[in-house]
Amino acid sequence: MRRNCRRLSASGERRARRRSHMTPLREQLRNNSVALTSLLVALCSLAYNTWRNERTEHNRNIRAAAFEMLTKLADFERVVFLAHYDRDRTNGNPRTGWTYVIVLNDLAEILPGPVQPRAVALRDTWRANWENLGSDDDAAVDTVDAGIASLREATLETLRSLR
Repeated sequence: MRRNCRRLSASGERRARRRSHMTPLREQLRNNSVALTSLLVALCSLAYNTWRNERTEHNRNIRAAAFEMLTKLADFERVVFLAHYDRDRTNGNPRTGWTYVIVLNDLAEILPGPVQPRAVALRDTWRANWENLGSDDDAAVDTVDAGIASLREATLETLRSLR
């Protein structure tokens, strides 16, 4: 029996020694509060900076595509005017016009908002009217020009919406 009492008291002493070496969680948190706060601030800053960099890159890509779209629209409009008003078959070649329409539709895939549907509408307008350019009737050039203006406005609207 004495042996059992000694074992019990020895194991109790061991537990007491372990408890004295272990500090409670609250005390550890209080002792390390500055370090934990610094870690939290660093993680939040890293998350925000990562998000901000991604957003900036997205806006940069949209902006580049939109400016390229505006440039191609101006070039396309030039081809349309040369084909219709000047009846210039070299610089106002419909094949060149098709090239611009295809590029505009490809760029519209990148841009958000109403740009893509308006690029498709311009493609359909071009398909229906390119053969009538150069005739005495201005209906074809007016229709294509309205499609160009609509796509230009959608592109500018997308640029204005960037934050």
